[in-house]
Amino acid sequence: MNIGFLASHNGSSSLAITDACLAGELMASPTVMISNNSESKALEWAENRGLKTFCMNSKTHLEAKDLDQAMAQKLQDHKINLVVCSGYMKLIGPETLRIFENKILNIHPSLLPKYGGAGMYGRKIHEAVKQNGDAQTGITIHLVDTQYDTGKILAQKVIDLLPEDDVSNIEEKVKQAEPEFYIETIRKIIKGDIVL
Repeated sequence: MNIGFLASHNGSSSLAITDACLAGELMASPTVMISNNSESKALEWAENRGLKTFCMNSKTHLEAKDLDQAMAQKLQDHKINLVVCSGYMKLIGPETLRIFENKILNIHPSLLPKYGGAGMYGRKIHEAVKQNGDAQTGITIHLVDTQYDTGKILAQKVIDLLPEDDVSNIEEKVKQAEPEFYIETIRKIIKGDIVL
């Protein structure tokens, strides 16, 4: 299975997935990293690990339609079977969604449908969890569709919280658990235990 990654910043989960593949712990080939941010650390580490790297955004492609088609083409050219979003902060275009239907994954740091949608990302999610006094938070891995965080849920991991946990503790607990949970979920997809 050839994996293509989309990341806007560090792509820490995609780094963990790549290293698991390179170590033979995940039977897949990390192939391509696409970022909308030319300064992203993800492009740097991906290149160092031998992935093909591309910066694609509204500067490289002025029209959204052209960007969408170029991204879809790039993923097809490299025979990508699974697209993994790792902190990718843009909606994916209709052509890429059509060609890779049910083959694009995203990770979200809450138990969707709680705390999802436009504007709900990063620390904002953990602040909402704390503000509402939730006893649990977690991680959701879902298929990507035309909206933020509304695609079919494939796997969820519950993380218990303590009353004294502040926003930073909550954020750290989720961040610590994300990479391994993403790897575990992709392993189940490869084995056929999770059907896309």
